Amino acid sequence: MSIKGPGIKIFALIMGVIALGVGIWMTFFQSADFKETTATIVTITEDENFADDHESDNRVAIVEYKVDGKTYQSKLDSFAPDYKVGKEVTVRYDPKDPSKIHSGLGFGIYVLVIGAVIIAVVIFTMIRAKTSVKKLKGEHGETVYLPSEKREERELYFLTDTGTPKYGHRIEDKNHRVLYEAKMTKFTVTSPFGFDFIDHEHKTTTPHLVGHTEETEWDTLLIDNHSTFTFDGEDIWKHLKRHGITVQSQLAKGKLLRPSYSIFRDGEGIAYVESTGPYAHEEDEEQHKIASKLSTQGFFRIRTSEKNLDLLFVTLLAFARSGAVDSHGGTYGMLFGTLKNKMGNNQ
Repeated sequence: MSIKGPGIKIFALIMGVIALGVGIWMTFFQSADFKETTATIVTITEDENFADDHESDNRVAIVEYKVDGKTYQSKLDSFAPDYKVGKEVTVRYDPKDPSKIHSGLGFGIYVLVIGAVIIAVVIFTMIRAKTSVKKLKGEHGETVYLPSEKREERELYFLTDTGTPKYGHRIEDKNHRVLYEAKMTKFTVTSPFGFDFIDHEHKTTTPHLVGHTEETEWDTLLIDNHSTFTFDGEDIWKHLKRHGITVQSQLAKGKLLRPSYSIFRDGEGIAYVESTGPYAHEEDEEQHKIASKLSTQGFFRIRTSEKNLDLLFVTLLAFARSGAVDSHGGTYGMLFGTLKNKMGNNQ
């Protein structure tokens, strides 16, 4: 199992709590019964097993000390820049086994601090994201989509900007005229991206917050992978379902490893979409025959009679940014849809 993206918030929070607990135990409880004594540094050497990253000190100090008249030599579990041979330091030793020592707070304090920092960052990120969504909804209200209206069927193209962290998306017609697009206005690492959704046909601009992609890979045939992101603070797949979107995904007929999607709104078909290579327009595809045969995330060819493209655009945005191939955020839906279609055709 692997987890990618800020979807690891809960995972990171759990790891932070564990690190904090381990750090507290190591710092305050592991050596609670230890006793203090004074030791003298007798040797400073380099640790051959230390991974040299050219930033951390790889030196170790060997100290000598006496307990009940017996002399011991042990390695300190930390190193300070002012350590030198002959310097006296305070150590804590285990009365049951005086050869075991800790110098000061030791490694536990680092684990404690790391755990606390992880928890603080996760909490800050979650609070900041909720604050951003609350502010957006306070200024612009809940997302409202235009009603479904029909016109003559047309072929459109969904394209994704590549080669930039501030990548956006757009729907074009055959003449490369942009009909609808999402432009990133705010790039951030710890909170959702800011986007302006621009409907050029209706001359409107609506701001939205699009979260980082969250991906869980199980690497198993029993449990499907899951990819998603938040849209104005709500899981994108739940958002689409709440607005009446259902999707039947399958492999496109006659196309190698190209997903296709039949998109419905309130049970009525609104578009048929095929994944394409980065050259979605037919004339561009002809000039790049090799590249065009490979399905590329974020590029689609659309056949639709929908006049209003806002909800259709958000649906394609879900697939483009998440990398999922079914409307549950996984991949198995496409496989089941393909098998279902083949069985139906064979009957």
